[in-house]
Amino acid sequence: MPNEQNEKSKSEGKNFIYNIIEEDIKNNKNEGKIITRFPPEPNGCLHIGHAKAICLSFSAAAKYGGKCNLRFDDTNPANEDMEYVNSIEEDVKWLGFSWDKKFWASDYFEKMYECAEKLIQTGDAYVCDLNADEIRETRGTLTEPGVDSPYRNRTIDENLKLFREMREGKFEDGSKVLRAKIDMSSSNINMRDPVIYRIARIHHHNTGDDWCIYPMYDFAHPIEDAIEGITHSLCSLEFEDHRPLYNWVLDEVGFWENPPRQIEFARLNLTGTVMSKRLLKGLVDDGVVEGWDDPRMPTIAGLRRRGYTPEAIRDFCERIGVAKANSTVESSLLEHCVREDLQDKVESRNVVEDPIKVVITNYPEDKTEMVEVENNKNVPEMGMREIPFSNELYVDGEDFMEVPAKKYFRLFPGNEVRFKGAYFIKCEEVIKNEDGSIKELHCTYDPATRSGLDFTERKVKGTIHFVDAKTAVQIKIREYDQLLIEDENGNLVPNEASKVEKIAYAEPALAEAKAGERFQFFRHGYYIADSKLNTEDEKVFNKIVGLKSSYKPNK
Repeated sequence: MPNEQNEKSKSEGKNFIYNIIEEDIKNNKNEGKIITRFPPEPNGCLHIGHAKAICLSFSAAAKYGGKCNLRFDDTNPANEDMEYVNSIEEDVKWLGFSWDKKFWASDYFEKMYECAEKLIQTGDAYVCDLNADEIRETRGTLTEPGVDSPYRNRTIDENLKLFREMREGKFEDGSKVLRAKIDMSSSNINMRDPVIYRIARIHHHNTGDDWCIYPMYDFAHPIEDAIEGITHSLCSLEFEDHRPLYNWVLDEVGFWENPPRQIEFARLNLTGTVMSKRLLKGLVDDGVVEGWDDPRMPTIAGLRRRGYTPEAIRDFCERIGVAKANSTVESSLLEHCVREDLQDKVESRNVVEDPIKVVITNYPEDKTEMVEVENNKNVPEMGMREIPFSNELYVDGEDFMEVPAKKYFRLFPGNEVRFKGAYFIKCEEVIKNEDGSIKELHCTYDPATRSGLDFTERKVKGTIHFVDAKTAVQIKIREYDQLLIEDENGNLVPNEASKVEKIAYAEPALAEAKAGERFQFFRHGYYIADSKLNTEDEKVFNKIVGLKSSYKPNK
């Protein structure tokens, strides 16, 4: 069962990285220092999967009195943008973490070049004229070894000359690459003479036009870690097969006394969404979503705009733990964490959807009084607020049934309910339009039953909320469902029902709601005033989560 797997991951996986670190500290490896890093490529916005990596790297450093760096892996300028740099920094800070130092992979381009020349001088790298397709074709398969490049046995002097000319810009893009000379028959395809430098005339945000050759990630990453003194390089599981190459680079270059150690953990897979920056960028570029911060997106920016809290996301990452094997986590667990975090933090407000007008026929037409309701029933310290009550009110459409179902205790003809914070109200008559739809309900109230008067002569089974029709504020509510669904062929396609907009009516206080403020809409769920669409003239609220949870924690 998924929940059982989650709990298992929490109990087992959380310890395996910590156990490694503790063993290293015990053995005085790296003189007891702990330095981790979070190294995103600035080619898109971060998603919830990255949140797990952020929490792990920063928390591991904090737990053992170490440091965690933020490093932008900007070795591929064709896909990178400062917009993403700013977004990433904002996301890390919003999650509640602070980096010790900020670096750029491009800070080390000269050092990486020196390392590449050293590999050439030791006979461990060569310039290859095969193009990308030819390299791919000669790499072999999982069952067949690769074929040596015809350029594999160039002399050291020839390779040095060609590599320096590559740097000088004497060759066209794609015409030559630098490859590590390892083993074309290795069982690990990543070790079959991987490309470590390519020619690319692309302007770089940090180095300008100084370089026309750029290192590949698998070559750059271990060098970056080593230069920064990283002790534990925490990576997601897809890099496990790359670890031999990581170690090979460190061993062959060998400028450092205590090389870093790469440790892999299972990446986060969440039901109902995708964890791929490439696919998410496609949704943005194709206009399927409003942007990276669309509340339906699993990006940290999207979750923030949706109303999720950093505390809830950190709690979620803690609960799922750190496993050694990939698994899929139910999205209901994330929603559960959000709900638990909000329930004691936010104030309640009365909002009605699909409103039905209620006319209190025995209440003075020219009178409006203020009644008290609690701001949060779980936290009495949050106090009370006043809301208006008059002879014209709105109630939720679901709070009235002309022909009540069994065990329906809300409003129906002849039934009496309490209007929360106010009076007992009895439905006397249903007034309909010509088409048979309900125009309004005519009801009566009992003045002796006002809340706070300790009325005990009779009881009612139902309590419903309301808003005063004369002072109600019209608001827009946005509700969300999963962004992608499977079609009949099993392919992921946009879900046309992923966003639903509704008009609702709210108590007057919501007219003052500021962007980013969260509330519980009584009996409906938790909502946030949208950071972009909420204005003085129009109040737009995103539904964060409902009140009811489908998550079933293990007993």
